[in-house]
Amino acid sequence: MTHETFALSGTNKYSLDQELNHSHSEPDHGEGLSTHHHVHDEESLRRIVNRLSRIEGHIRGIKTMVQESRPCPDVLVQVAAVRGALDRVARIILDEHLTQCIARAAEEGNIEVEIEELKAALDRFLP
Repeated sequence: MTHETFALSGTNKYSLDQELNHSHSEPDHGEGLSTHHHVHDEESLRRIVNRLSRIEGHIRGIKTMVQESRPCPDVLVQVAAVRGALDRVARIILDEHLTQCIARAAEEGNIEVEIEELKAALDRFLP
């Protein structure tokens, strides 16, 4: 496995190894704290991180458009594009969660806990 390091917002860095093998009981993942251990496919993680990086760049472009007083309809079209891109990333993450994490929980015999955590996450994610 490679030991790549990615920079996030300034000087914060994390390694691909840390991202591939992490537990959701860590507080830096936000409100919902899952207790299962994640082991994600390196290529899959790389694809998701790349998509998020493109989205991040797109958002910076929208910010520039606003700062340059570009027409509101043009800005709104770009906002819609970012929303769509985020929805696609969420779909990829959900698909992988169902095929990898839920399947692993079923094999380990703790499927009920995993499903409850997924339901709680979906309640916050879906309007």
